[in-house]
Amino acid sequence: LEVMPRDLTGTKDCRRLRRQGLVPAVLYGHGEECVNLVAKREAIEAVVRHGSMFIELHGAVTSGAVIRELQWDTFGTRPLHIDFLRASKTERVHVKVPVDMKGEAPGHRNGGVVTLVVHELELECTPDAIPDHLHAVINQLEVGGSVKVRDLQLPPDARVIADPDDVLVTCVKPGEKAEETSEATEPEVIGRKPAEEGDSEG
Repeated sequence: LEVMPRDLTGTKDCRRLRRQGLVPAVLYGHGEECVNLVAKREAIEAVVRHGSMFIELHGAVTSGAVIRELQWDTFGTRPLHIDFLRASKTERVHVKVPVDMKGEAPGHRNGGVVTLVVHELELECTPDAIPDHLHAVINQLEVGGSVKVRDLQLPPDARVIADPDDVLVTCVKPGEKAEETSEATEPEVIGRKPAEEGDSEG
C-alpha cells in the first residue's frame, strides 16, 4: 500500500482530504514515533476487499503493518480513518476481530431467541494468521444454552484474550433474561465500523 506524508491533522483538514479521495492514517508501535499518513481511498478499499490484514507500506515509510482499526462512514461504505500497527510477519500481535454466528440453532426452531452478545474479541496471533471473523458455531445451541469463548475454533497458535467462560451467544425463551456475561469493552471493530466523519482528529 502506497502511503504519503500528512501534515494536516485537524478535523476540518481531514474532511478536506476525504473530499479529495484520500484517507487519513496513522502508523504507530514498536516504541517508535507515530507517523501521520494518507492513502488513496481506492487503494485502501482494495486492501480491505482482498481481506489483507498484514500490509507492506511504502512511500512515506517502509514498514510491515497490520490494520489496528478502520473507521467507516455511517453507511459502512466509505473508509474515514485507518490505524496501522507496525509489525513483522513473525511477531505476535494483538488485534480485535469481529465475531459472527455460523449455522442454525435447534433452539431457534423450537421457539428460542438467539442473540449474539459479544461482537468482537481480542486475538493474539501472528499477522498471517489473523482471520476475518471468529465464528461462533450454533448448530448445537438449544433453548437455555449458550456458546462460550472456549467453544471457538481458533487459527493455529492463536489465543483469545478473554475468559474461556465468557458467553458469546445465548438462546432463551422469549421474555427470559439471557445468561449474564462479563463486562465487555466497547468494540473497536477491525473492518466496517460506522463512525461519524468528524470523529477522527488525525
